[in-house]
Amino acid sequence: MNPVVHFEMPAENMQRIADFYNDVFGWQSQIMAEEMGNYVVVTTSETDDKGRPKMSGTINGVFYPKHEGKPPFCPSFVIAVDDINESIIKIKKANGKVLGDPVEIPGIGTYISFIDTEGNRLNILKPLVKGDI
Repeated sequence: MNPVVHFEMPAENMQRIADFYNDVFGWQSQIMAEEMGNYVVVTTSETDDKGRPKMSGTINGVFYPKHEGKPPFCPSFVIAVDDINESIIKIKKANGKVLGDPVEIPGIGTYISFIDTEGNRLNILKPLVKGDI
């Protein structure tokens, strides 16, 4: 099986969203620089030395900047895969729609978004090292 390993949600104000989830749920956040997309990386549970959640069944995620003219696909989930190209073929064969071309995320892996048969936007990620996400 390919597990859900990450979530993504849009936000207008990165500091405000970081403060909200910290104050309400105790999540830790790190606001990334512009070269990393101005994302807010959030940790939702205690992590090990690789940054992976220690508690089974928990995932971490990001908030990304909302963009004018783009739909707010939220929330969105990231599914870890062993072979991104094989997964793209399977998505298309099952009548899903792949959005664009795979993108390399420095230090993370290869990522691409897709639309399932019900119009939901999701993402797949081939981690650089299996088990690192």
